[in-house]
Amino acid sequence: MNDTIDYTNNPLHGVGLKRLLIELVEHYGFELLFAYLNINCFKTNPSIASSVKFLKKTTWAREKVEDFYLYQFKNLPRASAEQFALSPRDRIIPDEQTPGEPAVLSLEDAERLREKRVKRSATGGPGAGPRSGADKRRDSKRTGQAAERSSKSRSSSPTAPSTSTEGTIDPWAKWRK
Repeated sequence: MNDTIDYTNNPLHGVGLKRLLIELVEHYGFELLFAYLNINCFKTNPSIASSVKFLKKTTWAREKVEDFYLYQFKNLPRASAEQFALSPRDRIIPDEQTPGEPAVLSLEDAERLREKRVKRSATGGPGAGPRSGADKRRDSKRTGQAAERSSKSRSSSPTAPSTSTEGTIDPWAKWRK
């Protein structure tokens, strides 16, 4: 039985990150890529080499660019929810879906899209925050544990600031001695 999945219908199959960026930059340019994706490597001293270097290190940015490539440049219909949860390179594109002509994009459309995102984040609508509730709970638990550890270490530390006679902490007490 063959359990391997065939990704050959995925437009990203066999396309390296450098080739993908070259195609996007030749068609849209760095300014439009920054306007739509809001990734700083397309704004500050943009070049293919520096962008590839950044995107190889940064998974979230690379996936954002790959999504843009699939759904704007290759103009594929949006993936199902279960496929969208996967990395763009791991998605299975149905055989009947073929890449189309690149979408026509403008800076005005990008500005409207940005304003819409800002308004949605201000109202706290769906997808408003960068993290889900589970991530926030986990992070607050971590910071609580870290604060507890640091307060324990401060109280037992030989270099902890001395307390003056009035009960206030004097951070310079050891220095003054």
